[in-house]
Amino acid sequence: MPEIKGIQKLTDSKFLNMYQLDARNRKGGQVNYFVASRAREISDMKISTRDQKPDGVVIYSLYGEKRDRVVLIRQYRYTLDDYIYEFPAGLVDPGEEFHQTAIRELKEETGLTFEPLKVDPMYEKAYFTTIGMTDECCATAYGYASGQVDTRYLEDNEELEIVLADRAEVRRILKEERVAIMCAYMLMHFLEDTDDPFAFLKEKDERL
Repeated sequence: MPEIKGIQKLTDSKFLNMYQLDARNRKGGQVNYFVASRAREISDMKISTRDQKPDGVVIYSLYGEKRDRVVLIRQYRYTLDDYIYEFPAGLVDPGEEFHQTAIRELKEETGLTFEPLKVDPMYEKAYFTTIGMTDECCATAYGYASGQVDTRYLEDNEELEIVLADRAEVRRILKEERVAIMCAYMLMHFLEDTDDPFAFLKEKDERL
């Protein structure tokens, strides 16, 4: 089994840090591995805590009287020097429950009011994002959005537009635009479940 011999912190940033792992592979060879983490210190990394508390929350919300539109953001990302479609999302503050994060973040990013659904924890628990690069994991909050779009609460470093996409627009986005992979999978689901995109959340798994 591979083994981590030591960890060195390389940066000191509020939101994201780089760490270098001194590791050995399964045959004993040396491995220098780099990890991006939301952790401020080595003791807070998932390697150290072994927990799966959500660093952030992704918000999958339906909008409109018929709940036939999905709330998306088209956001500029420095990693691409371009815009990409995503679900609204945000980091969980210390001591904050992630559903409250979802309510706060949707209001800040879009001006909309978010009503979370109560679902089986299996669907909303924190899962890892890009595990080859980062130990970040995010929960998912499902629910309904209402109100009027308002971007007055955006931070200066947030460059985005809010898109209330119906199925025709979702299909166009998936065909023609850049889309974050977690968002893309859910949008494919949204296209197929025309009666109720959240029906899968209400189904009871007899294996539980």
